[in-house]
Amino acid sequence: MSLFRSTLLAGTLLLAGNAHATEVDMAGGVSFNTPDNWVPIMETQGDPEVRVFQVPDPSPTASRSLARVSVTVKQVDDLAAFERYVAGATQKAKTLAAYQPAGQPDGPNSYAYTAQESGSPYRYSERYWFRNNRAIQLRCVRPDRSEAGAAWASAFDKGCDAIAADLAR
Repeated sequence: MSLFRSTLLAGTLLLAGNAHATEVDMAGGVSFNTPDNWVPIMETQGDPEVRVFQVPDPSPTASRSLARVSVTVKQVDDLAAFERYVAGATQKAKTLAAYQPAGQPDGPNSYAYTAQESGSPYRYSERYWFRNNRAIQLRCVRPDRSEAGAAWASAFDKGCDAIAADLAR
């Protein structure tokens, strides 16, 4: 990697680490914060309500991949309906090309796996909560390997963990 690109990457990561948070409110009571440099790329209203954010990857990897975080909130009747929602989502994940469980989940109703999108390996983390008759899903998806390096992957994972902490409250 060139000195210029290394310096640019280090500066980008430094700025991302010090970025302010943007508060997001969904579905009348579900709220969380995202780093200011995360780009909202999709929003739906209704049931389910979905927000998707692109997490900028400062490396050439970004030209052929999309690192993203989504939060989905769906009304459910009861705990049994929540469990069916989670089972359906995890079953759908298992149909992805080259699906493989990966690492240790972050707790109950948490799943970590790898799969391929357009022939490229991706790392997925999914976490679910049941609150006030709502199923809440946090899905974090990033390239398994980015030319941005381990520091970028760690910052991505840290951002996902911060949203999970907000959603778990």
